[in-house]
Amino acid sequence: MDDGVRGARVLVTGAAQGMGRMYVERALAEGAAAVHAWDADAARLGELAGLFARYPGVLTSATVVDIAYADAVADAFAGLPAEGVDVLMNNAGIVRGNDLFWETEVADLAATIAVNVMGALLVTRAVLPGMVERRRPARVVTIASAAALTPNPRMAAYAASKAGVASWSESVRVELERAGHGHVTVTTVYPSYVSTGMFAGARGPLLTPVVEPEVVVDAVWRAMLAGRPTVMVPSSVRTAKVLRGLLPARAYDLVAGRLFRVYGSMDAFTGRPE
Repeated sequence: MDDGVRGARVLVTGAAQGMGRMYVERALAEGAAAVHAWDADAARLGELAGLFARYPGVLTSATVVDIAYADAVADAFAGLPAEGVDVLMNNAGIVRGNDLFWETEVADLAATIAVNVMGALLVTRAVLPGMVERRRPARVVTIASAAALTPNPRMAAYAASKAGVASWSESVRVELERAGHGHVTVTTVYPSYVSTGMFAGARGPLLTPVVEPEVVVDAVWRAMLAGRPTVMVPSSVRTAKVLRGLLPARAYDLVAGRLFRVYGSMDAFTGRPE
């Protein structure tokens, strides 16, 4: 996208706070023709009204939608203008507790998979046919996690959800390329802990500090415009991917657990109330 998102139609999920709100602000500031914000939190979503008012020339909407439910996604998508979506930011995600897996409530397991995996699949499936058909440059960005690349105790369900959504996202990227739809690019994002409050109490592993959200948003935005397949923030996240591919499991456990202290990073996690 040589002109950035100027004139494009942008949809952001999980848009009411944190990095989601930052993506909304970035799209507005860079001249998007339309910005649609989806979130399950009606109160926080309503706070976007003041932000939207500063950009009267942009078509904006804020829709309360729980993307874990197919009917809710279908209804929200039906409410979008016929021009469709050019840029989709699959940003919505949740993390529940820091229990050992077998102590985790079934409802928390189900919610984690429903939002983090099915939510992204449902929204993208609604948006993608139009992107393919219109033949104009389009982007799909999915926020996975560094947790998709390494074992991480006390977040087993979250890690599973992010590994699943990452594998799906990268598979869709290849599907589009093989089907001749190169005008639609897919970017999968692997951030470590980000200081939005979502992972309050978590400690960044050695050489992988907790990252400021502005750093992640800027890296993701630049990669999205360029159509790059992956983003890893900070760059040390790549180390985990390389080491896990090279080392036997027990050797990796020693390196990740004792040296880099990945395995203890969630011990003091508190998170933020949803």
